[in-house]
Amino acid sequence: MSKRVAFYVRVSTADGQTTENQARQLHEVAGRLGWTVVAIFKDDGVSGTKGRDQRPGLDALMKGVARREFDLVAAWSVDRLGRSLPDLVALLAELQARGVDLFLHQQALDTSTPSGRMLFQMLAVFAEFERAMIVARVRAGLQRTNKRLGRPPMDAAKVEAIRALLLAGTGIRETARRTGAGTATVMRVRKAMQAETNRAALSTAA
Repeated sequence: MSKRVAFYVRVSTADGQTTENQARQLHEVAGRLGWTVVAIFKDDGVSGTKGRDQRPGLDALMKGVARREFDLVAAWSVDRLGRSLPDLVALLAELQARGVDLFLHQQALDTSTPSGRMLFQMLAVFAEFERAMIVARVRAGLQRTNKRLGRPPMDAAKVEAIRALLLAGTGIRETARRTGAGTATVMRVRKAMQAETNRAALSTAA
């Protein structure tokens, strides 16, 4: 049974290529392998760094994939699909989840074959490694500059002042005004106090 194939072709303004040339080479492959080309999706003058929401051709292709209109997606090269490894792996994972294979002409990759599936798994490993390296670099940079992610710790004296006012029955807005804290901060302190009270009550009941 002939495979239903969709082509995806893309060029940016700096590529020096044309979508017609990419499609012509893919048609030659389709002729040799007996594929039935059912659709061609194009993004002309669009960078590979753009996301799916800025690439109408890619978006239309993936909608067709979701509807299971194709058995295989063919592109001239991996960089036609995207230039970010995590984005590429996410796209491949979506194809795999829909039971659609991927063919990349320049890389001679076909995920319908055992070797192609193995390469797909290797790409996923490298993407995970890249994410881990990015996290490690961010943490190292923060340590060098003595910075931390998230909200800085609140001054202990201010926390005690907030707690004292809340225990005395002062409202959130008035407590915030008197201590110079934000209302959200006062609410967090009150929530923490309520949690402490609940834990104490549970401990006494036990």
